[in-house]
Amino acid sequence: MPEVMFAGPDGRLEGHYHHSENPDAPLALIIHPHPLHGGTMNNRIAYTMYRRFQTMGFSVLRYNSRGVGRSQGRYDGGIGEISDAAAALDWMQMINPNSSELWIAGYSFGAFVGMQLLMRRPEIRGWISVAPPADDYDFNFLAPCPCSGLMIAGGKDSMAPEPVIRKLVDKLNTQKNVTVDYRVFDNADHIFSQQAELIADALEDHVTTRQKNLFAPEETLMIQPAAEAVG
Repeated sequence: MPEVMFAGPDGRLEGHYHHSENPDAPLALIIHPHPLHGGTMNNRIAYTMYRRFQTMGFSVLRYNSRGVGRSQGRYDGGIGEISDAAAALDWMQMINPNSSELWIAGYSFGAFVGMQLLMRRPEIRGWISVAPPADDYDFNFLAPCPCSGLMIAGGKDSMAPEPVIRKLVDKLNTQKNVTVDYRVFDNADHIFSQQAELIADALEDHVTTRQKNLFAPEETLMIQPAAEAVG
């Protein structure tokens, strides 16, 4: 997991990057939780998702947004952090010109940043959104949502309440050609202290299922129904 530094819009950004031996490997970008609440690229959930994408054969990057760790700049209320995510994506695509499959995965505030990035980058093929803070941020910008993805909630999460996330999922599922794979871990709070590997398992299950569908002939493409897990 070599450390990397790359140019961001407000100075250099620090990251950890795994480069697959396959030059055509799919790409995954991991976005950490809120920097003012201790969120870094070394967050346990962000790190676990990074490692799972790595074992699945992806080239994968996790990074510190501006002002976090050795990344330059200062927290910018989310706007600059979206630009940081775009810069991280640009860097990864620059060194992987042959890759045609791109995923983003964000946790908490990182889920909000990831979904904002999704609306700006049409090449993104799928997304993972863990505990999106739908009670604190307006997700109405997902209109329409460009593609399907996986959303995970904790049944005991007071910071990103499950009923609010479920309402967002229901709204997204009314959109044409979008199906949200929604999984709820009933015993989890916002930290997901006992569920990191379960999240990674859900990620792998969703991504491998979507990969089969994404690259199937169009006439045989099947949209999987939303699933719910109990942990």
